[in-house]
Amino acid sequence: MSSPIPIEDFFEDIIAKAMRGHHISISELVEKTGVSDDVLQRLIRGEFCDEPALIKVAKALKLDPQTLTMSASKVWRPRPVEVSGVAQFNTPYRDMRVNAFLIWDPDSLIGAAFDTGTNSSLITAKAAELGVTIETIFLTHTHNDHIADLDSLKISSRASGVWSNEAEPWPGTETFSEGKTFQIGALKVSTLTTSGHSPGGTTYFIEGLERSVAIAGDALFAGSMGGGICSFEDAWRNNRKKILTLPDETVICPGHGPMTSVGEEKRNNPFFAGEFRS
Repeated sequence: MSSPIPIEDFFEDIIAKAMRGHHISISELVEKTGVSDDVLQRLIRGEFCDEPALIKVAKALKLDPQTLTMSASKVWRPRPVEVSGVAQFNTPYRDMRVNAFLIWDPDSLIGAAFDTGTNSSLITAKAAELGVTIETIFLTHTHNDHIADLDSLKISSRASGVWSNEAEPWPGTETFSEGKTFQIGALKVSTLTTSGHSPGGTTYFIEGLERSVAIAGDALFAGSMGGGICSFEDAWRNNRKKILTLPDETVICPGHGPMTSVGEEKRNNPFFAGEFRS
């Protein structure tokens, strides 16, 4: 049995993303919180050394103190998710790991790949094992770790369509605008533009399996979110309004880390839990 995929972001990563997103420097955070520079530096390095200080930092960065403390204590990870018609592939890229997914209609055995990771042969091998035909490849966004093996996957899968968001087109793909729908056999795929981490980051909402599924790319992670490289505000707002308003049982398939669910993230994600708790 394979080891569980580790959580992508530790509490110090969450703090760093919030600081960058809100344009708050270390010196400004010291001033806002009254936490000493020494303690703050230790927290930023990942030392959970002072819970009251962490709570002050959370409030200053608009993070939920309760769930940030849980992250720092390493007492939470999402419950394991298994859905018939969903397979996750986690491959190494430089000093991290990246996800790709195979989704298929269990009745017709028509499938689609979402991103490629760095070794798409894992996707095609699984499809062959199951007798699934990959008809389509969908890109959540075009950062290299997510499309590193696209050319190989196009050849080996013989997919008839490769799609990217019109706000983030990629050579050799067809483009769509938000709201376009697709079919994977009897499954319905709706497109939601969840930009912020990238210009055309897309979440694919899939209905027709035993649970609805959201392929979120780097918009949202288990217990965290993408870096908001283009716009932290847009990334936060799109996650809040477009992903976390989906049904609670919806499985979230993120670009990094383990699968999670909408309900889990509403309760346990420091970027959003306070918003939903209130």
